[in-house]
Amino acid sequence: MQHLHTYVRELRPTAAEWERAIAFLTATGQACTDTRQEFILLSDVLGISMLVETINGTDAHGDTTASTVLGPFHMTGSPRRELGDSIDDTGTGPVCVVEGRVVDTAGRPVPGATLDVWQAHHPTDGPVGELLLATGRHPYRPAHIHFLVDAAGYERLVTHVFIADSAYIDADAVFAVKQSLVREFATVDDAAAAAAHGVSAPFTLARFDIVLAAQS
Repeated sequence: MQHLHTYVRELRPTAAEWERAIAFLTATGQACTDTRQEFILLSDVLGISMLVETINGTDAHGDTTASTVLGPFHMTGSPRRELGDSIDDTGTGPVCVVEGRVVDTAGRPVPGATLDVWQAHHPTDGPVGELLLATGRHPYRPAHIHFLVDAAGYERLVTHVFIADSAYIDADAVFAVKQSLVREFATVDDAAAAAAHGVSAPFTLARFDIVLAAQS
């Protein structure tokens, strides 16, 4: 509270500015739904989410996969799928295959690990989009895939894999890119390789191994 009061004394907002700030926060809350968390999005674009993640994330373990932000669009009720199943329910767009292992810091496979995998879009139709517009900032993120990994006896990991040549790789709107999470996504036009993955050629292929930290 003392920090907040000091900030207000330094900023010296007018009554109208204070009322506008309250209206913005009210609109942010009203924009939240079961599938959209506008306050998390606000935290993300202000860099607060990534700062909290950096302070508390798994990077301190050294040899583990770096953590990143959860984001505002994670859905806890997504359908369970078996290893190798597609997360694409619409069947539109190019096919992308991500292969890899979940291991411990010694390189041993972690048994029973579950991976929650999702992608998201760039919402600009709410209060946070208006904030970005008003401050002259773009709303875009580099192409990425989200992972939330759980395994008994290991620290939960929230991370992304980023496509190396995607736009905004050096200008992520939520400041979440870490170089160790950037991977090449190669185009493969080989029928045998496609058949091995249960897809049709051509397709995009990337490898992303995930290293978990044991619970202390």
